[in-house]
Amino acid sequence: MLRSLRGQIHQVHTGIVVVNKVTGKTVVDVATIDVPFRLYTDAELEAYLTSKDPLDKAGGYNIQHAGFHPVERFAGCFAGVMGLPLCHLTRALIRMGIRIEVDIAALCQSTLVYNCPVFKNILSGRSHL
Repeated sequence: MLRSLRGQIHQVHTGIVVVNKVTGKTVVDVATIDVPFRLYTDAELEAYLTSKDPLDKAGGYNIQHAGFHPVERFAGCFAGVMGLPLCHLTRALIRMGIRIEVDIAALCQSTLVYNCPVFKNILSGRSHL
């Protein structure tokens, strides 16, 4: 699979469902993220596979892997590729009527050390990205 993704752009979809058990209200959201893979060499791929790191990853890779670095020119929701798109979750919670007291986008970016170019669109509801 990682050979077929090399040099290609694929999409990661992460779904979120928030349910109020008392009222039954449900909010559903999906983060769809374009992930551009770089042209890594066979030797890089073999070393990564030998590390066994991809064996417990849903997509077979770790976007933040220190040695492999499979992705280049990334411009989407980094947290969403890792597994939990926090701005999408925040948006869903707000739609549910839950007041968010902290700046989730700022915390996410500082924790991941990533300047997210899409968080404003996600939080405003202008984008599914």
